[in-house]
Amino acid sequence: MGILTWILLGLVAGILAKWIMPGRDPGGIIVTILIGIAGAVVGGAIASLAGLGTVTGFNLWSIIIALLGAILLLAIYRQFVASRAHREYRK
Repeated sequence: MGILTWILLGLVAGILAKWIMPGRDPGGIIVTILIGIAGAVVGGAIASLAGLGTVTGFNLWSIIIALLGAILLLAIYRQFVASRAHREYRK
């Protein structure tokens, strides 16, 4: 899969993940796109290890896998930022 396809798939997955999990995230749309791209990679790796397939191109199954990976990474990112902000607040 070409780099442009990864970027477009990541953009779609990031936007959908943000739509499913609304909230304030530092970084804006750039971070959303990067989380979406990373989510496509992570989702593809997890799906491949589980024997469910992988991200193969710009199709519905690939978008679903990338979306699930992006949601996972967005949740982890929010936990990391929240715990970091909490530590800074306690200082």
